[in-house]
Amino acid sequence: MKKDLITVNQNGLYCESGDFYIDPWRSVNRALVTHGHSDHARYGSSKYLCADRSLHIMQSRLGRGAHIQTVVYGKTMTINGVEVTFYPAGHVLGSAQILVSYKGERWVVSGDYNVSPNRSCDPFEPVKCDVFITESTFGLPIYNWKPEEEISAEINAWWRINAFENRACILYGYSLGKAQRLISLLDPTIGKIITHPGVEALNNAYRLTGVDLPLTIPLNEIKDKKGFEGAIIIAPPGAEGSSLEKRAGESETAFASGWMQVRGNRRRLNSDRGFVLSDHSDWKGLISAIQQTGASRVLVTHGFVNTFVRWLNENGFNAAPLETMYSGDAGDDDTAGTGEEQG
Repeated sequence: MKKDLITVNQNGLYCESGDFYIDPWRSVNRALVTHGHSDHARYGSSKYLCADRSLHIMQSRLGRGAHIQTVVYGKTMTINGVEVTFYPAGHVLGSAQILVSYKGERWVVSGDYNVSPNRSCDPFEPVKCDVFITESTFGLPIYNWKPEEEISAEINAWWRINAFENRACILYGYSLGKAQRLISLLDPTIGKIITHPGVEALNNAYRLTGVDLPLTIPLNEIKDKKGFEGAIIIAPPGAEGSSLEKRAGESETAFASGWMQVRGNRRRLNSDRGFVLSDHSDWKGLISAIQQTGASRVLVTHGFVNTFVRWLNENGFNAAPLETMYSGDAGDDDTAGTGEEQG
């Protein structure tokens, strides 16, 4: 029986022919990384390869001492006779699907991806392949995203009402990707955009990469409660329940996540509002991405794996689960490299 081009061992997704790992969960000699979230980009490997637009994020996450090589989207590199090419995944800045080609066989490891428009990063690009490894974070039919413009209008309307009453808005979103996308959706004519340190460090990585974000003010530059009046504060979920809300004075809070699609999740939060915004594909997006690959085989990781695999098999696809240590949206809320604690 022919051995798969990419297999799973104790260290992660491994290409034996090329002797490299993709998003390994332990330290290895050579790691190809799809994007900078902590469940995919882990500290301790000897060499890293990532998309060039992910460099500043990777440096922020892994430290400037890490050995990081970059490659532009669409350019093919050869590692021990195996060709690898990075393509945009539409998830966060620098996120990539990795095409691994060897002896006529083409595998794509998609990491996390989003086929919906996202003005803060490069758009998803379908890649033809034989085997497609896909996430299933929101792999249920209930998850269907509104257009980005509608969510932007909802957030700005909420902010505008509070700003008129001199209340601050505190909007929680994951520090890498979600926070910068939220900032890109804001109308800066309404008031000041204030950012938590864990967010601002990554804003700088975005700006160094050429992403045009509105002006933001670091939280530590605001010295009294009057400075928060009418402003919106972008902070990671780990800051919820901290001294931030007390420091901001009169305020309303909101959480931005795909999980807000389910009313029960909104009710369980302490936040006043929930906005449905995700950097992962929704149900229709996952199916569309798989269809566009033309893959004869689909391997499904992290998320609603069993449900999604069953639906794919019942609808003409050849699908199977692939057990990994990736955590999808739950793994996006980390503050590695920012000096902030989680929790």
